[in-house]
Amino acid sequence: MQVVLDLPDVNIKKEELKILLAIKLFEEGIVSLEKAAEIVGYSEQTFSKILLKKGISPIKYDNLNLKEEFANA
Repeated sequence: MQVVLDLPDVNIKKEELKILLAIKLFEEGIVSLEKAAEIVGYSEQTFSKILLKKGISPIKYDNLNLKEEFANA
């Protein structure tokens, strides 16, 4: 899917904009780590390193999964 946005003139490179979009989509739970990495054209490992540099964990657990993990430990 290709999306075209008409934005006012901003001082940001296309690559950085893609990274910011992928991070936000990942943080909001809209896309997986794999899909977010695909959006920017990076490996999951490389995208995970970007997340970590920005203080964002690449590992997402919802409350139910975390409770199950503790129950099974």
